[in-house]
Amino acid sequence: MNDYIYSPTDNLSALVTAQPELLLTLSHFGIPMGFGDKTIVQVCHENGVNPEFFLLICQVYSNDNFLPSQHEIMDTPMDGLVPYLLQSHDYYLNRRLPHIEHHLDKIASMLPERTGLAIKRFFKDYLNEVRQHFEQEENIVYPHISRLVNHEPDDHFTIKSYLDNHENLDDKLSDLVQIIFKYLPASSSDDDSIDMIFDILQLSQDLRKHSLIEDKILGPFVKHLEKKSKV
Repeated sequence: MNDYIYSPTDNLSALVTAQPELLLTLSHFGIPMGFGDKTIVQVCHENGVNPEFFLLICQVYSNDNFLPSQHEIMDTPMDGLVPYLLQSHDYYLNRRLPHIEHHLDKIASMLPERTGLAIKRFFKDYLNEVRQHFEQEENIVYPHISRLVNHEPDDHFTIKSYLDNHENLDDKLSDLVQIIFKYLPASSSDDDSIDMIFDILQLSQDLRKHSLIEDKILGPFVKHLEKKSKV
């Protein structure tokens, strides 16, 4: 068993209480609320999630400085990695980003027309970047992983080439927050403004964690599979 702060026999509620940011990972795993005092292993088994993989993700997600060893990665079942990332993509594209866009449209309507349109266009461009980023992963990276797992040769792509050009999706969200601070009218509703900015900052943080998981888990895992395929 990997040496994590929490073990599979701990209550999931204790884990989330101690690390509230992990609430977002539950949706990425498809784990609903209402787990009561059940242990991590109980909740994981009920939802078809490997508890060791769950704890590995939680460890990376809650500790920026945590770098799993090659041994830890290869000792952890990785069947759930691509489904986890796909579920994350769905969460961002179909829940969080539309929610932010709804708030942003309300704020933009309070601004001078040209400024409001510019902010909305900025966000639309960002949405397109996110979609293109996810499409590349879903159409190129994940099929590459599948071929390697199935011992099929795949010399037309390497994970290193992808990671070397891996852009952080959270940078532009920080720019958006600064633009909103600059142009937000004093007459705007404090509640709406705070809700929207909080949502953007929270999404930015979550996307940064998403990138860490790709860099610290997906990258080393796929590099190992690539090396193994050439033996």
